[in-house]
Amino acid sequence: GPIGHTVDTFAVLGTMFGVATSLGFGVLQVNSGLSYLFEGLPNNAVVQVCLIIGITLLATLSVFSGLDKGVKRLSELNLGLAIILLLIVLILGPTVMLLQAFVQNTGSYLSDLVGKTFNLYAYEHKEDWLGGWTLLYWGWWISWSPFVGTFIARVSRGRTIREFLIGVLFVPSALTFLWMTVFGNTAIDSIMNHGATYLAEAVNTDVSVALFVFFEHMPFPTLLSGIAICLVVTFFVTSSDSGSLVIDNLTSGGDNNAPVWQRIFWALLQGVVASVLLLAGGLQALQTAAIASAMPFLVVMLFMCLGLFKALKNDWLKINSVQLHNTSVQYAKTNMSWEERIGVLVSHPTHEEAQVFLNNVATPALSKVCQHFMAKGIVADLEYLDGRVRLVISNEVNLPFVYGVRTRCFDITNPIGTEIEQGNTLYYRAEVYLEQGGQHYDVMGYTEEQILADVVTQYEKYLHYLHLSNADHAHVS
Repeated sequence: GPIGHTVDTFAVLGTMFGVATSLGFGVLQVNSGLSYLFEGLPNNAVVQVCLIIGITLLATLSVFSGLDKGVKRLSELNLGLAIILLLIVLILGPTVMLLQAFVQNTGSYLSDLVGKTFNLYAYEHKEDWLGGWTLLYWGWWISWSPFVGTFIARVSRGRTIREFLIGVLFVPSALTFLWMTVFGNTAIDSIMNHGATYLAEAVNTDVSVALFVFFEHMPFPTLLSGIAICLVVTFFVTSSDSGSLVIDNLTSGGDNNAPVWQRIFWALLQGVVASVLLLAGGLQALQTAAIASAMPFLVVMLFMCLGLFKALKNDWLKINSVQLHNTSVQYAKTNMSWEERIGVLVSHPTHEEAQVFLNNVATPALSKVCQHFMAKGIVADLEYLDGRVRLVISNEVNLPFVYGVRTRCFDITNPIGTEIEQGNTLYYRAEVYLEQGGQHYDVMGYTEEQILADVVTQYEKYLHYLHLSNADHAHVS
């Protein structure tokens, strides 16, 4: 609808100008580094535009190769170069002091987090600092949020919220603390204890060349500067190609298989925008574009926070509606004795046995349920793939009801005598999975009546979940 299209438009603009700003900052540093290493190479807008063209072409090739090839390989190369550079500086620098500073810096950051976050210098007028650092980076990071959030969500599909937070928030933050400590404290130590005052002068004179001046204070300066330039280039190539994939996804209505030419168009357009901004107003134009594109999306992010809260609350209701599931299937009438049930529990079915159960017991049971729902005018469908079968009952307003059975392979942890002699190490389970994921219980050995009873029980819990999720909208007459 129109609201969704508006949000997507703001996301596209924010991503476009956010990545373009990064490209502009990146080529300034690359140009400074190349000019510092190779005397005679000018540091001007012409060279910087040429660098943008080169980075854009590399990003275009990466986008053309796809997510699993070009983007993934470049990201791995980028991460590898960063770790190599970090370890070299850590080993060649004051290692013990850096490790001590890492712990202390992290604690200092955490203790000052709230105060620094809300400090807008209302009583100390520092407009230059507030605009040149706080507001600029605030806007820059927000302009990256739709692109980074969408991209990380796509490559994190199937992971839990806990895994997502660890992999996206905590581990990168810890590595950032370590990176800032290793480079920052090594430079501070060089200035304070080794007379390298020229480092401070380089920062005050030209920030983009300060990193390469810093390497002059260490062994193998040319090698380290070369690695740093490659790192900066690969970082902005991976930023551009992943940004292009996200913009392409947003503008094609969520289609992950949109035509390749669309990805190439967006990758090239990012380079054009960065070049135009750089030529039109230099660094100031890049900063202004980042802040301007971020402002509308700030409002969107506030609504996203509300949406996330509602989604998690709904997810809790969904989990709560099935957590009391009883695998004894007390509603089914069967002729299976308790001895036979124990025999099923201690057995370790083979793949063939699991497939026979899926074909001869689970599939006929779900087929009966599907036909019964259809006879009552409810839209239902039975989907069968190799190693799994699932029943889907559609719901136009809420998420559909899904009950599936799939075979899963596991290592045998308590083999019996014959299995030890035969060398069997694997067995198969027929596990149930619902719309929200696997339920981790095994129905292997159930009769058809028990499967039918289990489906009915889960459908009853699904209806209870719908009641809970819609209770807030009920009207009292």
